Amino acid sequence: MNARATVSEPIVFRLRAICLEFPEAYEEQAWVGTRWMIRKKNFAHVLMIDSGWPPAYARAAKSEGPMTVLTFRSSARLEAPRFSKPPFFKPVWWPDIAGMAIDAETDWDEVSDLLAGSYCLLAPKKLATQIG
Repeated sequence: MNARATVSEPIVFRLRAICLEFPEAYEEQAWVGTRWMIRKKNFAHVLMIDSGWPPAYARAAKSEGPMTVLTFRSSARLEAPRFSKPPFFKPVWWPDIAGMAIDAETDWDEVSDLLAGSYCLLAPKKLATQIG
């Protein structure tokens, strides 16, 4: 079996620093990449698309890679212009899921805000109200 491309450690480190600040959030290895969870719900997932794999992500991002992508939940209208152009893309597996390419131009303040929103959508209200 061929080795699969992995997300660079600096990107995982930055996402970990954001996600693990949320109450009761934890990290785990996903079937591909790394995800952050609240209870049993995935609020952030980062992975690497390379040579068209994984195919569902490559199709959603319209890229064969290499490309690092982050998916998260959003209460925003995902058909809004903001989410219809790079670095964003729209996966089809959940109506409230959004995707984002992560690269040297990534606005990490925006990522932090998007992940806080994703966490708050999935966390119990008692925990979500603790997010500033």
